[in-house]
Amino acid sequence: MKKSTIWLLGVVMGLSFLSLLYLQISYIEEMVKMRNEQFDEAVKRALLAVSKNVETAEVTRWLQEDMSEAEKIAYEQSQGGVVRTRHFRMTLPHSSMEFQVFSTQPQELPKAAISRKHGEKTIPQTSRSQTELIKNRYIYQRALVDEVVWQMIYRAKDLPIEKRVNFKHLDQYLNSNLIDNGIDMEYHFRVIDRDGKEAYRCSDYVDEGSENSYSQPLFLNDPPARMSVVVVHFPGKKDYISDSVSFMIPSVIFTFVLLITFIFTIYIIFRQKKLTEMKNDFINNMTHEFKTPISTISLAAQMLQDPAVGKSPTMFQHISGVINDETKRLRFQVEKVLQMSMFDRQKATLKMKELDCNELIKGVVNTFALKVERYNGKIDTELDATNPFISADEMHITNVIFNLMDNAVKYKRPDVDLELLVKTWNEQGRLMISVQDNGIGIKKENLKKIFDKFYRVHTGNLHDVKGFGLGLAYVRKIIQDHKGTIRAESEPNVGTKFIIALPLLKN
Repeated sequence: MKKSTIWLLGVVMGLSFLSLLYLQISYIEEMVKMRNEQFDEAVKRALLAVSKNVETAEVTRWLQEDMSEAEKIAYEQSQGGVVRTRHFRMTLPHSSMEFQVFSTQPQELPKAAISRKHGEKTIPQTSRSQTELIKNRYIYQRALVDEVVWQMIYRAKDLPIEKRVNFKHLDQYLNSNLIDNGIDMEYHFRVIDRDGKEAYRCSDYVDEGSENSYSQPLFLNDPPARMSVVVVHFPGKKDYISDSVSFMIPSVIFTFVLLITFIFTIYIIFRQKKLTEMKNDFINNMTHEFKTPISTISLAAQMLQDPAVGKSPTMFQHISGVINDETKRLRFQVEKVLQMSMFDRQKATLKMKELDCNELIKGVVNTFALKVERYNGKIDTELDATNPFISADEMHITNVIFNLMDNAVKYKRPDVDLELLVKTWNEQGRLMISVQDNGIGIKKENLKKIFDKFYRVHTGNLHDVKGFGLGLAYVRKIIQDHKGTIRAESEPNVGTKFIIALPLLKN
């Protein structure tokens, strides 16, 4: 599959998952908003009902106080006769009003007396008398209620809120009306009087959740500047709203997991494709690396078949040396490939012993100096480590230093003489080794990849740089097996510096 096709598929699928995730999150936000609005509306309805309950309770109290027993007696005396009382009860939400309707009838006289006065009052006259009596009683009761209302208007508004409202009853009104509106959860309330002072707060009052409170005037007909207000808040409101949409959270989580899985899958696909390309490059490089010594050996063998070569010991020795060198080169390349394959399967077997790293580096530098001089270069050392002793495998550490120097030669600038600097020093209980050159350098985007297996930095128009892309991978593997670290610093057209840190030998 082409890389562009994979990119297109990845973009389409990624956008699909992101769109689905966005829709789910938007749906949850809308649900939370709707639940908040429903909650607010329910609380407002409940508080309005509470306000009406409080007003009704106040009216009931005023009526009961004004319609006193003294007024009843006075009324009975003014009308004369025996009072018969009938009770009527009108029930309102959370309160009841009981009214007593008084009817007076003439005293019952003996039958003899009625018969003697039979001609004085007729039945129609008696009926009209009763109608007038009821009419007068109605006019009196209406006047009494009007008087109560006027007293409430002029006197109640000046009374303190403590005398107008029973706070225990107010708590009951709140509880019952909230439940009636579908809100069965903990609440706290306080009452603010007409002067803006707190007149009451519930016994278990807490401030948690008070930033989202609801207020309602207790007496809607009071002057706006003189209103008393009840303020209610719900500590568990956020949890209540969250619980109402919690069933959507698993869906969002599953979608997010699918998105992460998809991204990881695409990453694996590109990584595998990149590894495939690097392996193809490795095969091409390996073919080239093997082809050169094989061709050289084949040519030398053909020359040995020439009788003239056999007659010249010098020529024969030269050709034999070429065959021997190319064979060693071929064997070295094969061993490097096999060695990296072994490292992939298991940890390298290291023959650890005490080493003086300063002395080891001196030996490598002396051996490598001839190769550097071929390019009119020079190699300097600053072996300043006061404690150069480490526990390491001599062969592998030697190969590490050799590979780093060999890279400096491979990637030298053609128009500048090669300069190599190898340094050692101690830092925080470790031995530090650096190999610095003045070569072509490495771009920042490639610097993190140079230790990857098979990776080779592109060298532009330079086609004479040979290798499998295994040298630095081998270096990092050996340093890590010695419980050390390696990093690179580089700048294009300035040079590259490799810094190794190894633990010192323990006493």
